[in-house]
Amino acid sequence: MINKIGKITIYVNDQAAAKTFWTEKMGFVVKFEQQMGPNMTWLEVGPSESEFTTFVLYDKNAMKKQNPSTNVRHPSILLSTTDIEKAYAEMKEKGIEVGQLMKMPYGSMFSFKDHEGNRYILREDK
Repeated sequence: MINKIGKITIYVNDQAAAKTFWTEKMGFVVKFEQQMGPNMTWLEVGPSESEFTTFVLYDKNAMKKQNPSTNVRHPSILLSTTDIEKAYAEMKEKGIEVGQLMKMPYGSMFSFKDHEGNRYILREDK
């Protein structure tokens, strides 16, 4: 029936700033970008060209106009890395706000915030 997670929507106040954060600071690539009307762009980013799952960086105000009942608060998202210490050091070096690197019996992880203050978790998966 379902074989993959396709897209995760992140509602943002500023698509251009979100695009810059995810591509320039986080190293993601633009997977798809298309104008959808005079004031709206469909924008998808992902960790690589070959990755299927993407983040849709969707304008918060556009969604509120389209569907006022939509919850545009930030979802809880966990990302994965195979080298948590390297990722932690690189993100700090790029000026990304990161939380404490936690080494737990079930894995190592830390939180970080994007340019709008939304919180994510990066977890080491080997």
